[in-house]
Amino acid sequence: MRTYKNPEPSTWSSLCSRPALDYQPLMSLVSEVFEQVSARGDSALIEYTQKFDRVELSDVAVSSQEVQEGIAQVSDELKQAICLAKDQIEAFHRAQITQRVSVERTPGVLCWQEKKPIQKVGLYIPGGSAPLFSTILMLAVPAQIAGCQEVVMCTPAQSNGSVHPAVLYTAQLCGVTKIFKLGGIQAIAAMTLGTASVPAVYKIFGPGNQYVTAAKQYAQQFGVSIDMPAGPSELLVLCDHTAQPSFVAADLLSQAEHGPDSQVVLVSLDPDMLSLVNAELQAQVVELPRKEIALKALENSLMVQFSSTADAADWINLYAPEHYIIAMDQPDFFVNSVQNAGSVFIGHYTPESAGDYASGTNHTLPTNGYAKQYSGVHLDSFQKQITFQEIKPQGLQVIGPAVALMAEAEGLEAHKQAVTKRLMTLD
Repeated sequence: MRTYKNPEPSTWSSLCSRPALDYQPLMSLVSEVFEQVSARGDSALIEYTQKFDRVELSDVAVSSQEVQEGIAQVSDELKQAICLAKDQIEAFHRAQITQRVSVERTPGVLCWQEKKPIQKVGLYIPGGSAPLFSTILMLAVPAQIAGCQEVVMCTPAQSNGSVHPAVLYTAQLCGVTKIFKLGGIQAIAAMTLGTASVPAVYKIFGPGNQYVTAAKQYAQQFGVSIDMPAGPSELLVLCDHTAQPSFVAADLLSQAEHGPDSQVVLVSLDPDMLSLVNAELQAQVVELPRKEIALKALENSLMVQFSSTADAADWINLYAPEHYIIAMDQPDFFVNSVQNAGSVFIGHYTPESAGDYASGTNHTLPTNGYAKQYSGVHLDSFQKQITFQEIKPQGLQVIGPAVALMAEAEGLEAHKQAVTKRLMTLD
């Protein structure tokens, strides 16, 4: 990890840079896959699955029998853990339900806002190097609470053509309506365009590699919405002298093991903590099954020491981390200073892993600095907000003249007439 001590403000922006991802070279491939899926449907999906994933399929859909066989393979202990996590996530997202907003500022002019579910949503669940069944909880649970009518899920098949049992169990538990053995660009194309087997959806959720990310960006050209711009996972840990170096190192490695293009950052108010955490990193990483991935990610990562708490807070807000751990005994200043972050973890006993699985918050979060303007996935992500208005005659008599005058000033005569013709019947 690169190390910086009290960097000059002029260098702060460059320190916020992530591992560069250029999706443009992928777009010709993405375009080709979309064109073929549009033209040939399921047959193109099967061909691309064999080409890219080295898996031969006769049918892209997961049958009910496959689901039941998969569920039977999941241990009771894992089922209980998944159910515990689901209960936590469901409770937090149910608490996000809001009532209808209604205002009658002027008698006879009633305005209100209601939330309606997005009817058809697609969930992409990565399954390459790790079957991320936890992401199903994070996406399908709020979709179910929101009332989405159709919840379509795509996930890559394993080498034997099956879907990981824990993925099938979690999908069934959370009300996913249809499951498909599809990954990568072809999965996003299928949910965007629709085929004989795969329904087209209105919004696509879920993380993925660079191919999935490029495909999600391309899908927006077809009128499909996506959850947010996404990139490799990242974590920033802020610590002072009260932190446990072993905890901090474990947290950094928990994100580094996601992928070689992940980035982890240590910001310390204590200069001694840099060497202490670095020693723990070296000791712990050798024990990891995904050691090589973590080591590659650490090459993209950095340690920054600030003497000034204000500078540390300002730089962290400029970086806008996806995950942000505040590992200190007295965290209030930094908690109150948070402006840009996907999700914040406070104190020595709040590992980021808890948010990934079972604390209740959502782990689908903005990366690459997008926390400056995007929120993580939440209940409203699966809903639309529709405004209504109803104007009674006495209400139109109050606001109508102002509407007519404003329309005339903008040169929109028909707008004016739509009001004045009504007002004339009331005089």
